[in-house]
Amino acid sequence: MADSEPMKLSVIIPAKNEAASIGPVVEQIRTGYPEAEILVIDDGSTDATAETAKTAGATVVSHPASLGNGAAIKTGARKASGEILVMLDADGQHDPADIPRLLEKLYEGYDMAIGARSAGSHANAARLAANGIYNVFASLITGHTIPDLTSGFRAVKAKLFRNFIYLLPNGFSYPTTITMAFMRAGYPVEFVQIKAQKREGKSHIRPIRDGIRFLIIIFKVATLYAPLKIFFPMSAVFFSIGIAYYAYTYSTMGRFTNMSMLLFSAAVIIFLIGLISEQITALNYKQPSD
Repeated sequence: MADSEPMKLSVIIPAKNEAASIGPVVEQIRTGYPEAEILVIDDGSTDATAETAKTAGATVVSHPASLGNGAAIKTGARKASGEILVMLDADGQHDPADIPRLLEKLYEGYDMAIGARSAGSHANAARLAANGIYNVFASLITGHTIPDLTSGFRAVKAKLFRNFIYLLPNGFSYPTTITMAFMRAGYPVEFVQIKAQKREGKSHIRPIRDGIRFLIIIFKVATLYAPLKIFFPMSAVFFSIGIAYYAYTYSTMGRFTNMSMLLFSAAVIIFLIGLISEQITALNYKQPSD
């Protein structure tokens, strides 16, 4: 497979306490792409993740403490020498055999290809429901069909990915951020349906913590892509309530009240915040000069 690759490939695998699965993952990638650079970013593991990955043939970069999944991806992107980056999980959920399907989309002209998990992929009901809401909301905001906003399995052109490293959070929401960033900047993104397998070992996701993360991602999707699509409807709601309340007080008391003024002021302030946010967002995605 590697002989047909026109550009150098770097595979980035963030890993934390994945000694049970990292070996087979690295070995399968090495078999399919013997010339590829395989970087395992050991994010403060307390087990034999680093040693197992080295034995399997990966280059290991270790964080002295756990910094987060997104931080591991950023470290890998900075260290990688390839022109194309492939990112996948270390827990065995992502099948390296799907890598050629992602790379094919890049060769067709897309700047990022994302492995979209099919409906039959392994996940608990709560996570499937949350992902479904993410996808619908993001699709409405962007105007593009997004079947899997949070997938960590993707192939991307390295130069473009590094342009947005400064935007990426250190936690698990990095896939959301980079997907929205590429779409906002006008880079073509394609989704490839994959079947995610049951993970090896214990998940690092926690219901309460990630329930809060769920809400944050919903707002981040909007603010990363088009803040006015959130702020303008909110402004319109306050303005409409203000009009309705003014009509009520005028008809019953014949006067304009402080509450109506407060609602109108809130509508204007919310709209102006959205307008400023829109300008800041546009500056964030300004393409750098070559």
